Amino acid sequence: MAQYFEVHPENPQQRLLKQAAALLQRGEIVAVPTDSSYALACHLDDKDAVDQLRRIRQVDDKHHLTLICRDLSELANYARVDNKQYRLLKAATPGPYTFLLEATKEVPRRVSHPQRKTIGLRVPDHKVLLELLALHGAPLLATTLIAPGETEALNDAEAIRERFEKQIAGVIDAGACPSQPTTVVDLTPMGSGDDPVVVRQGRGALSVLGL
Repeated sequence: MAQYFEVHPENPQQRLLKQAAALLQRGEIVAVPTDSSYALACHLDDKDAVDQLRRIRQVDDKHHLTLICRDLSELANYARVDNKQYRLLKAATPGPYTFLLEATKEVPRRVSHPQRKTIGLRVPDHKVLLELLALHGAPLLATTLIAPGETEALNDAEAIRERFEKQIAGVIDAGACPSQPTTVVDLTPMGSGDDPVVVRQGRGALSVLGL
């Protein structure tokens, strides 16, 4: 039975977020709200949790998982970023964007793309999630909460608990999310002088990136 944490979206109760952070630190999976949709999140360094994350979503190791970071300084530990890439990142963060970048050695090989050695990274604009990240003390590995066989992201916390309560350890209810996935932009072509590539048009406006 998944634990259910009902928190205020602007002033989340620290006691409840600490309990959710403790689940993550024990290697459990928690459904978390973001500025795009709900996501499934786990501890970056826990192999069993990462495997379970993929099983729930029914995706293989070629599906990009995303590192959710508190800010750009944290992101720089996990991705190689040049000046041009950094300017785009700074323009769009925090916000509903996921950027594909070359992973550093700090990223376990099992969570980066097996051929490309890339990782998705994002800095969300969501009070509850940012406070959870601060309590956790490290980035979280996450994937958009889209049920197997469906295309729409889930945004109702009670429905998520009913559907996944035997597969995850907790659900943080901070109210409905926009129910629209992030805009995904591949920045790796910029390393060889090419333009970034829009992989998925989502909630984040491309005009912010000048695309």
